[in-house]
Amino acid sequence: MQVTSFKCGGFAIGISTSHATFDGISFKTFLDNLAAVAGGKPLAVPPCNDRELLAARSPPRVTFPHPELLKLQTRLGQELNPPVFDAAQEALDFKIFRLTSGNISDLKEKAKTSPSARISGFNVVTAHIWRCKALSHDLEVQDPDRVSTILYAVNIRPRLIPPLPVSYAGNAVLTAYASARCRELREGPISKLVEMVAEGAKRITDEYARSAIDWGEIYKGFPHGEFLISSWWKLGFDEVEYPWGCPRYSCPVVYHRKDIILLFPDIDDKKSSVNVLVALPKKQMEKFESLFHEYLSV
Repeated sequence: MQVTSFKCGGFAIGISTSHATFDGISFKTFLDNLAAVAGGKPLAVPPCNDRELLAARSPPRVTFPHPELLKLQTRLGQELNPPVFDAAQEALDFKIFRLTSGNISDLKEKAKTSPSARISGFNVVTAHIWRCKALSHDLEVQDPDRVSTILYAVNIRPRLIPPLPVSYAGNAVLTAYASARCRELREGPISKLVEMVAEGAKRITDEYARSAIDWGEIYKGFPHGEFLISSWWKLGFDEVEYPWGCPRYSCPVVYHRKDIILLFPDIDDKKSSVNVLVALPKKQMEKFESLFHEYLSV
């Protein structure tokens, strides 16, 4: 479930959608069309609703290992798997951490020691958060050999052959992953972590995407990792032109998920800075916050 708040002029709008309906890119198209209809105009982008474009092959062919996915296990109609992401009603602290354009530039500069990595804003921010989140996980016993796996969504529209129509309305994202031991996350340079994050996205080719879709057809599973980064950073929800003007600001509403970290635009610098919404138990939050600032200053 996605819950979004828009500050438009002197009033706010809240919208709740199911992720089973569409992803963030399609949601932006929906908002563009909603604004057009509200202004008495034709649809801005007539949606493509052809679900066969992402149907499994017949017969399904899983041609890659998919450690980022977990098979659904049932017995006599009972689901044996734990929840995909922990939604237990425990006490959580909620904090927003701001990464300025200067912070992001500094992270990119540190990552330049890796000549092969794609040093984008998303990749360096994700690498920084990954390290902080993984190392705040174990407060009492730090196991340097524990493997941390981060998940993040990749838009597959331009990666398929042929590419999906830009107007495709639905879910056209797959879960990319990167894994590393806590020792690497603690001691390794951020350039290495950025390289791992970039490699996770690069891994999703047309054949990999088709393999993942076929895997889902066979096993009916779900994403599997330590935590997920969900980025609303550059989806452009605040750029939608309603009859009364563009929103002054757009952001997700806080929700109770300690294993999902949200990225969304900063209100003062929407293009170059980013806000990081984190929900963690109090002690883990204290550790996360300490590491967050420590690794920025190193």
